[in-house]
Amino acid sequence: MKATWNDVELATSDKTVVVEGNHYFPPETVNRDYFRESSKHTTCPWKGEASYYDLVVAGQVNKDAAWYYPEPKAAAAQIKNHVAFWRGVKVEEQ
Repeated sequence: MKATWNDVELATSDKTVVVEGNHYFPPETVNRDYFRESSKHTTCPWKGEASYYDLVVAGQVNKDAAWYYPEPKAAAAQIKNHVAFWRGVKVEEQ
């Protein structure tokens, strides 16, 4: 799987974990050059608290377009620190 935004590859992996239709990319497969910590947090009843990243590509910012669970609940342990995308980020087979 590959995640892209503004013609830039953000993550590539053949070992994503699919949860609720979202591909979660292992942390080592993410290109951190385009990620900036966000102050946003949300809570999922069964996964726990999510943290967010803004994506920054060529001066453009896609706010809170990626998220991850640094300390997921036991039911979601397989996605710890894995990154998922939304808000216009294209996730497709490569």
